[in-house]
Amino acid sequence: MVDGDADLVAESLQGWLAAVAFADRDADQVTELLTEAVLAWGTAQGWRVYRRAASVVKLPPPYEDRHSWVDVGIARSGLPPVVVEIDQSERRRTLEKLTAEAAEGRVAVWLRWGAGPFTTPALPVRLATCQVSGRKDASGRRLFSAPVASRPAPSHSGADLGEADQGDLFAAGGPGPA
Repeated sequence: MVDGDADLVAESLQGWLAAVAFADRDADQVTELLTEAVLAWGTAQGWRVYRRAASVVKLPPPYEDRHSWVDVGIARSGLPPVVVEIDQSERRRTLEKLTAEAAEGRVAVWLRWGAGPFTTPALPVRLATCQVSGRKDASGRRLFSAPVASRPAPSHSGADLGEADQGDLFAAGGPGPA
C-alpha cells in the first residue's frame, strides 16, 4: 500500500506542477515559487502543510543534538506523512535525507527543477520534476522560465532547389552567385 500510495502522491504532485508558469526568475525565486506550489497542492488535497518541517535526520557533529529540515512536510489523516525536498542540483545529502525519511514510513518526494534530464532516484524516493529554460540577462544573471516553450520547425519556402548552385563558400571573394 505504501508504494502505491507513494506513486499516487508523486503523480498527483507532478500533475499539479504542470500548471506552474513563471518567467525570468532567479534560482531563489524559482525555488520559492515551487515551494509555494507544493504547499498549495497539499492544501488543495485537504492536508496540513508545513514549510521547513523537522527531519528525522540529525545534523553531523558538533550539531548532533539538532535535526535537519525538509522543505515541505505534509500531514495526512490516516495516511503516512509526505516530505518534499526541492532542489535544482542533484545533491547526495538530499537523497540520503529522503531515504532516511522513507525508512521512517514517510512518502519521500524529490522535486527537481532545471533543464533536465533528471536522474530517477532509487526507490523508495519518488521524483517529481519541473522543466525550465534558462538564459542570462544583460548583467549576466541567470534567469529561468517555465513552461519550456517548444519551438516549431521552421517553415520552408517550398522552392525547388534541385538545380540551384550554392557556389564556393571558401573562394577568396565569398560565395559566387547562384
